[in-house]
Amino acid sequence: MLPSVTAPGSPHPVPEPDPRARPGLRQLLDLLAQGASAEALARPAAEAKAAGADPEELAALAEATEVALRIRRTLSQHRRREAQLTALFDTASDLAALRDLDAVLRAIVHRAKLLLGTDVTYLSLNDDEAGDTYMRVTDGAVAPAFQQVRLGMGEGLGGLVAQTARPYATGDYQADTRFHHTTTIDGAVRDEGLRAILGVPLRVGTQVIGVLYAADRTPRAFIPDEVALLSSLADHAAIAIDGARLLEETRAQSEAMRRAEQAHDQLTDLVLRGGDATGVAAQIADILDAGILIHDADGAELARTGTDPTEPLPPPARAVAASRASGRAVRLDGTWVCAVLAGPELLGSIALTGRPDLADADRLLFERAGVVTALLLLLRRSVAETEDRIRGELLNDLLSTTGDPGSLAARAHRLGIGLDHPHGVFVTHGETAPRHRLLAAATRSAHAHDGLAGTHREQVVLLVPTGEPGATARALAEELGQALAAPVTVGAAGPTTGPAGLPAAHAEAQRCVAALRALGQTGRGGALADLGFVGLLLGDPAGVSGYVRNTLGPLLGYDAERGTDLTGTLDAYFEQSGSLTRTKDVLHVHVNTVVQRLDRIGRLLGADWNAPARALELQLALRLHRLARTG
Repeated sequence: MLPSVTAPGSPHPVPEPDPRARPGLRQLLDLLAQGASAEALARPAAEAKAAGADPEELAALAEATEVALRIRRTLSQHRRREAQLTALFDTASDLAALRDLDAVLRAIVHRAKLLLGTDVTYLSLNDDEAGDTYMRVTDGAVAPAFQQVRLGMGEGLGGLVAQTARPYATGDYQADTRFHHTTTIDGAVRDEGLRAILGVPLRVGTQVIGVLYAADRTPRAFIPDEVALLSSLADHAAIAIDGARLLEETRAQSEAMRRAEQAHDQLTDLVLRGGDATGVAAQIADILDAGILIHDADGAELARTGTDPTEPLPPPARAVAASRASGRAVRLDGTWVCAVLAGPELLGSIALTGRPDLADADRLLFERAGVVTALLLLLRRSVAETEDRIRGELLNDLLSTTGDPGSLAARAHRLGIGLDHPHGVFVTHGETAPRHRLLAAATRSAHAHDGLAGTHREQVVLLVPTGEPGATARALAEELGQALAAPVTVGAAGPTTGPAGLPAAHAEAQRCVAALRALGQTGRGGALADLGFVGLLLGDPAGVSGYVRNTLGPLLGYDAERGTDLTGTLDAYFEQSGSLTRTKDVLHVHVNTVVQRLDRIGRLLGADWNAPARALELQLALRLHRLARTG
């Protein structure tokens, strides 16, 4: 045996070279330098033995050969690790250059297959909503069932890796009892013919996003270096996958923003070019492939497209209020609703039908459409307010007794009002509705009938082309009552042609609406001609006042001098069909007081005041007196 020393930096002793063994040692060194195989390194000792070398020389060569083999293994390990590191760096570089998620995943499994040299590599991603992990990409797999398998958390090798975030390996999966076997997973693995499987987690921080696998179709053991290599590749892959996902999300958001901005520009351009609510609704419906309805702040439908025109779809107040409060579109019973706002002011709403599952990008686009619709309604209101002001000023001038008829007719013609055709004047009275709401409803009706509407002498008045004012008044009373959900009384006069007769027609319409209310016809419409003899009398105000004065003069004079109300007592007596008991209840006095007042009335009017013919005259005079006071 040759004496040995320890080489610097080496844990193994190196024998002192025997001078007789130097040619064989030199050959071993040359073979090591050439990277020769283990069989080639054993050749010098064999050749020396065949040449009849003495035992000491052969022992020296044997020990030198053993050292050479250890050096070769060490060099091989270093070269392999260097190759793996190079491959990992190349992989990181390749993955960093990829931008498409599918391309990233395919590159990962293909590089794993090249690095580990296995039959099959594949990758599964976790589905957080479903609570499992599913096969995403394979390389080398042939069985369709295997390429579509899903693993519940904790099921099979992959499900266990996804659940525990730890690598697992098996030399023969079907025979390994450590895993929770299922019929579906075992069948897919059997169809693919896999035996040895290695799985490592894909982690982003502490979150497991999937599993990377390497598998062979023959039993084998995976050494720690292979586990470490696949784990390193999985770490690179997880970062690349996360980056690709973020990039895709950014692209999707950018595309959504670009699409929303493009739609916003299209809609804004449409509005600024004079488009109306119908055009805007059609454009939104085309962009979102849905049905669209636009309502104003009062719930009146302005436009609809893509929905059944016979189906009434009023805006749901609860959804509009929720959208107004949150500033976002909200869903109610499969319909999306977006409040149309100008600051805190509610201008109206948009409803979207036919797409209950609206993606975030389309929801943003729908909300952008709400902003454009607000612009439309503001412009519409501004134009309408200006036009209504001009039309209202014209109506005031037409109903006044001053002004040049020719100039008024020319102004009316410029607004599309042809006064050379018969027109009726209509005075309205909203019993409970506020005047501004009555004016708004009257303005809409006037536009629909090619007329004018406005306020004149604290009353809402319409000027509408018609040859039958009574019938038109009845239609207007019903139309305005439905719009306001409250009774509206409409008095009519006319028809008259040209501006000259309009002031007198207005005065007559005023008397008519007062008569309708006094006669208990609240919420209805008509002309004086529709009121019979009362209408005929009201048509001549001087005759009415003279008739009242001649018939009730003594009572009116007595009440005026003494501050009594014998006129009211007589009216109540006739209203209660001559019943003393009911009369005293209405007047809240004793029955004797009623008798005393009736005696006084008899002395003032004459003993026949209660005779049928005289009573009829008195009742008519009392009714006309009441109408005059109401008017």
